[in-house]
Amino acid sequence: MTTRTQATFASPISQAKSWVAGMTFPVDRPLLNLSQAAPVAAPPEGLRAAMAEALHDTSTHLYGPDLGLPALREALAERTVRIYGGEVQAQQVAITSGCNQAFAAAIATLCGEGDEVLLPTPWYFNHKMWLDMSGVRAVPLPCLAGLLPDIDAAQHLITARTRAIVLVTPNNPTGAEYPADMLSAFRDLARRHGLALIVDETYRDFHSREHSHSAAPHDLFTDPHWDDTLVHLYSFSKAYRLTGHRVGAMVASPKRLAEAEKFIDATTICPSQLGQKAALWGLENLSDWLAGERAEILHRRAAIMGGFPQLHAQGWHLLGCGAYFAYVQHPFDLRADLFARHLVREAGVLALPATMFTPVGDASGSHQLRLAFANIDVSGIGHLFDRLSRVALPLAPVASTP
Repeated sequence: MTTRTQATFASPISQAKSWVAGMTFPVDRPLLNLSQAAPVAAPPEGLRAAMAEALHDTSTHLYGPDLGLPALREALAERTVRIYGGEVQAQQVAITSGCNQAFAAAIATLCGEGDEVLLPTPWYFNHKMWLDMSGVRAVPLPCLAGLLPDIDAAQHLITARTRAIVLVTPNNPTGAEYPADMLSAFRDLARRHGLALIVDETYRDFHSREHSHSAAPHDLFTDPHWDDTLVHLYSFSKAYRLTGHRVGAMVASPKRLAEAEKFIDATTICPSQLGQKAALWGLENLSDWLAGERAEILHRRAAIMGGFPQLHAQGWHLLGCGAYFAYVQHPFDLRADLFARHLVREAGVLALPATMFTPVGDASGSHQLRLAFANIDVSGIGHLFDRLSRVALPLAPVASTP
């Protein structure tokens, strides 16, 4: 018998951490950890003070509403409208214990045993893991130039068992930002087939487009009937450095949220009260600070794109770059999973191989890596390029140009 957990693979983050266990790195060449896409600094001082004050409120330590604090649901609904336009009500917002739980709850409301979900490859590994453990088949959806999902392929992959299409933008792991018209086309495709379109925008606060109605990442919420198809996911973790407090959100129809409430009540019961109060304070007080965080990430993105030509000259390719991620192809005659371990030993660089984001046997990931640059500044990016440029290995027999 195979259990639910045995049906999937071990966490890639845990695997990568094991590669450096017991290793030491020279003081003048410390480990550059580009494996995990999460901030490691503490929240800003004002937010920490607000959280400390919240600890004196008895309600912070009690169970709260399954679908989240009403004030936070209302505030996120209002912010969603400010960013995208359209109409979103608090009753269409659920707060979850991180965005991963939002995805898990969405799948629980949509799928039964043996159902199918279209998942673009490279995929976010936790999405694949949850589908495996839910008895749901993840159907790989190929991506075209620019690492954008192929909508024509999606049309042909839909079967009687398909329940949803999942899109992540800005994308994890590739950094690709999906065009608004492409998102609308996928919405129309999903609606025609009676499917849900799950759009995970965990990294929307670091999109290269300014957030305003005239330049919103998409216009899905301006559709007056958006909630018959769209299930929108969001995370406060990256925006306000609250990863350890697990606060995410699902925006969907009240009917779907009523089903999601069953899932939440049977797992965490409710999201963290302290995390929710922190997220609410952030929404109300940290707009300027978050704009500064976004500017810094865009500065690092520019450094990646501006410095990459030195690696390109050696056969590397930059396939995608956005939000926290650069997705690259190396030129060496070594499979990506083995090359990633080689980088740890020989270059002091910890990155995830694309084999962790692609189906077993998928050749597209055999020479690709995800570089998560959320925790290295522009100077660190310079050191990264210097180390990668010094890698000396036999080249692959035939250079594969994307």
